[in-house]
Amino acid sequence: MSSFFAPLAPPKRLLFGPGPSLVAPRVYEAMGKSIVGHLDPFFFQINQEIRTGLQAAFGTANAFTMAISGTGSAGMEAAISNFVEPGSKFVVFANGFFCDRMAEMGRRQGATVVRFDAPWGESFDEAAAAEFIRREKPNTVAFVHGETSTGVFTSGEAICAAAHEVGALTIADCVTSLGTMPINLDATGIDIAYSCTQKGLSCPPGLSPISCSPLAMERLKARTSVNHSWYLDLKLLAEYYEGSHRYHHTAPISMFYALREGLGLVLEEGVEARFARHKANHETFVEGLSALGMELLVLPGKRMWALHTPKVPAGVNDLDVRKKLMERHGIEIQGGFGPLAGQVFRIGLMGEGSTAANVDLLLGAIREALT
Repeated sequence: MSSFFAPLAPPKRLLFGPGPSLVAPRVYEAMGKSIVGHLDPFFFQINQEIRTGLQAAFGTANAFTMAISGTGSAGMEAAISNFVEPGSKFVVFANGFFCDRMAEMGRRQGATVVRFDAPWGESFDEAAAAEFIRREKPNTVAFVHGETSTGVFTSGEAICAAAHEVGALTIADCVTSLGTMPINLDATGIDIAYSCTQKGLSCPPGLSPISCSPLAMERLKARTSVNHSWYLDLKLLAEYYEGSHRYHHTAPISMFYALREGLGLVLEEGVEARFARHKANHETFVEGLSALGMELLVLPGKRMWALHTPKVPAGVNDLDVRKKLMERHGIEIQGGFGPLAGQVFRIGLMGEGSTAANVDLLLGAIREALT
């Protein structure tokens, strides 16, 4: 009897774009394990182990640390729908595509959105950012810790300190920084952080880690307005994952297995050793790009360690280079978009893919493609 579909045979790709990243073999193995029900005690044991790994990766002691069923955008919407209420003032530090998305989500929640803008590829003057918050006196402040569209890193210490001065909560997008560089939620003063599984944690896309400070949880419990999102209501999710384990939704069990295994690899390596690996490979790659005559969009000290944005050299078509890399080596990198379309490449060295061997492989392939 013939099969309607031929046997599945995905093409071999080396994923060095802004995400998804290369998946660790042990993660693939974990996804093949037998599933249990979404109310099984074993599933909640897996969630406890995930909490331990995420606390280490985020740099937090927050008890409310979990993974939401949904990609990183679900984490973003959960953070905003739960902590940005209708009629409240929401300050967004905007210097890239995903900051813009946060602002749009805030607008859809009925908040008054006030932006502090910087050009794509640049960060914020800390003194000016702090003064802006003190002047606006918002209820909630958001920034992107690692902006995937530009490669800019924003530490957030000044933003968080000023926000707390005026009694505001802080939200940080850590989608591309989790597992690749220090976030230090507690020390930085970030109240709500969210991320994804398919970048620095070397898992497939499908879950969104989130962590909320005790102060954020107090504010959430005191909230009287109804969250417009039922699926992403953290009060309901807390009852499912933690308290009575009241049924909320059918969780994707295999994805939780994958995240548990990915975080196990993080803990086995050690978070500090993992950060040091990403930093070392980042520095070597930047040196190699410079030797090829390629200038980076982002200034030193403001660069992410996992995502690089070298400028497209004069006279070079970025699409031609990316096409050559794919056809000759199966290497995927991405180009810029928005105001950076055609001007930069976006090249990821994150998680499983951040190795010295891959740095050499990428530099050699880029050199060949440019010539």
